[in-house]
Amino acid sequence: MNPFSQLGIRHDIVNAITDLGFENPTPIQEQSIPVLLTGSNDFVGLAQTGTGKTAAFGLPLLELLDFEQNHPQALILCPTRELCLQITNDLKNYSKNMSNVNVVAVYGGANISDQLRQIKRGVQIVVATPGRMLDIINRKAINFSDVNYVVLDEADEMLNMGFQEDIDSILSTTPDDKKTWLFSATMPSEVRRIAKKYMTDPFELTMGEKNTGNVNIEHEYYIVRARDKYAAFKRIVDFNPEIFGIVFCRTKIETQEIAEALIKDGYNADSLHGDLSQQQRDKVMKRYRERSLQLLIATDVAARGIDVNDVTHVINYSLPDEIENYTHRSGRTARAGKTGVSIAIINSKELGKIRQIERVIGKKFIKGEIPNGFDVCEKQLFAIVHKVHNVQVNEQQIEQYIPRIMDEFKDLEKEDIIKRFASIEFNRFLDYYKNAPDLNAPLDDRAVRGELGDRAPRGTGNSDYTRLFINLGSVDEFNRGDLLGYICNTAKISGRTVGKIDVKGVYSFFEVPKADVDKVFAEFKDAEFKGRPVRIEISGEGTSDNRSGGGGGRRREGGYAGGGERKEGGFRREGGAPRERTGGNSGGGFRDFSGKRREDRNSTGSGGGERRRKF
Repeated sequence: MNPFSQLGIRHDIVNAITDLGFENPTPIQEQSIPVLLTGSNDFVGLAQTGTGKTAAFGLPLLELLDFEQNHPQALILCPTRELCLQITNDLKNYSKNMSNVNVVAVYGGANISDQLRQIKRGVQIVVATPGRMLDIINRKAINFSDVNYVVLDEADEMLNMGFQEDIDSILSTTPDDKKTWLFSATMPSEVRRIAKKYMTDPFELTMGEKNTGNVNIEHEYYIVRARDKYAAFKRIVDFNPEIFGIVFCRTKIETQEIAEALIKDGYNADSLHGDLSQQQRDKVMKRYRERSLQLLIATDVAARGIDVNDVTHVINYSLPDEIENYTHRSGRTARAGKTGVSIAIINSKELGKIRQIERVIGKKFIKGEIPNGFDVCEKQLFAIVHKVHNVQVNEQQIEQYIPRIMDEFKDLEKEDIIKRFASIEFNRFLDYYKNAPDLNAPLDDRAVRGELGDRAPRGTGNSDYTRLFINLGSVDEFNRGDLLGYICNTAKISGRTVGKIDVKGVYSFFEVPKADVDKVFAEFKDAEFKGRPVRIEISGEGTSDNRSGGGGGRRREGGYAGGGERKEGGFRREGGAPRERTGGNSGGGFRDFSGKRREDRNSTGSGGGERRRKF
């Protein structure tokens, strides 16, 4: 008997999942399915990506819902359209032997009219991303008053992506007596709060320790100079000839740049990021699933929900801003009990972050050495030999060409033929890696202080960077990664050149090379964010949150006030007169794009009058 039957799953569903290759339930499935089949508990399940969470909640839903009723009975919320489509497809496969099962995927980037038509025809299970779901609810095109079950899949990532308010709005349209099932890879405080808010005495199930990584993943890091990063990355790829991997970058621009460079260098690679249309994303993913792509270069958001079998390596070209995201990244490999490798390419200043990640995942990284040119050539040579040895010969088709082939080789000995076949690919690597330098960065003090091209924060002696103020911050739902992407996309500069980023409440600071300052000012000149102008200023000593001028300021929400108090959205005292703080804490006025000092236009008087900040 199939073990899934013993968990309480009926035969037509078991037959369908047996056809899909399900033989034994994973630990999360084995523990959660009997609990969820009772339909009487709220539920919190913590398990890493790739452990079979979709079947863990999908199979019980198919058992519990009444498919004779053609109205929404279950809502599944997930962070990305890729994951939305994957869950929808899985549910359809699980229910292929059942009748009248209607599952609709609701996500952005696709025609909303088609989705509305599918909903109108009748649906029992809605799988949705929060933004598009809220859009449809606001159109009053769906009624969730009879929903019995709500599933929050990848809950931690939905909150990381800023969907908290959307989730609140969506769940407010569902009945109070519904059952809520929450699945997550990690359990940060935000997820804990959502469980407390929407659940009553939930059954909690943790597979492994909280926030830990998959035990089947080996974690490695390589320390290189910033200027050698791309060359080191290519060498790691070449040293793993059979690699089928996902490469993570911090920004859309960096993703595109790396993919284009790899394609130019002859690798089967392509990028996946938020600027692609749904059609383009589908095309890239189709090529990757068919393995015509060897490397998929992706941002964190774009890669969520990618469920591709047999990914051998995850490469962190840039470490994520949020440590929890490393768990999600590495979880793209070693799925369904297989093994995999997660690699981080770092500079010496990022060693502290590696130690933090080790504490989160509960596993030590192995320090790797970038292979030298000889090692790479040797690895590639024997990969060719292995491929030739194991190639399948189509005897029937090749038979007609054998006489001509033998005639071509008649003047060659067996050893010569072997040498020439092996050299076809070997020579290419031999030429490329001839006199290849050592790319491993030393760990002495000099390397830590002065790696060429490394981003040093203000105050560390790097005079090649300029610190800039921007009137966007955490109240605009920006974290460091989001702001980096926004800056790079707007200013059209590479994410690799941007230095330290400090995100405050209503403003932020970031550093760019002096050579890029004029370009940043020019590109931001007419920029807007959600209908209001975006302003960039050069951050003088008075603007910095670490400034020495202004004297005696007391810390308040969002920054400092020189000589008095800076209050939330308020004003600051300057020379005895309150002065509107139009964006930062500048001690000597702000520069406009022409470099001139600017007077506030909203003054209600001079000297003792108030100038209030307008939002």
